[in-house]
Amino acid sequence: MARTLMRFTGVGGQGVLLAGEIFAAAKIKLGGHGLKTATYTSQVRGGPTVVDITLDDDEIYYPYANDGEINFMLSVAQVSFDLFKDGVQEGGIIVIDPNLITPTAEDRKKWTIHEISIIQIAKEEVGNVITQSVVALAIANTMMDAIDRDTLINTMLSKVPPKVHEANKVAFDLGEKYAKEAMLATA
Repeated sequence: MARTLMRFTGVGGQGVLLAGEIFAAAKIKLGGHGLKTATYTSQVRGGPTVVDITLDDDEIYYPYANDGEINFMLSVAQVSFDLFKDGVQEGGIIVIDPNLITPTAEDRKKWTIHEISIIQIAKEEVGNVITQSVVALAIANTMMDAIDRDTLINTMLSKVPPKVHEANKVAFDLGEKYAKEAMLATA
């Protein structure tokens, strides 16, 4: 597998950042190399945050993604989308929560933009807004075919409290379902 670079953006306290940690740990479990670098623009809740994930079979010598190299970005906040979208390569995939982000016509020309109501899915269909990071994880993995599904699910379960295992399994399945629907709609 070639190097995969993914970016998750939001605002402080939203929880999509956990997805980066899970991806990196799962890749390492599979004998590859995974790295998560987080940038918090503000230490207060609500400030723009970004996590870049690098997955590679070979050693990773530079921990940060260069602008224009990222293959995939998922964003759940307009401020973070605007701030970090230019890191995504032209023609790359960006998943946005349409309830929170409005891309421009230029954005739609430059990137493949999928709209999935991540937070609403977590809140209303799973019944637990905290599962948004797992919904995001499943969407990213489905669209990028980055990590073996079972390894990713087992890694995710090892990082969340046992009392939310069932909710997170539901969240993962829903994330996959919506990712597949979004990909079919643009195929």
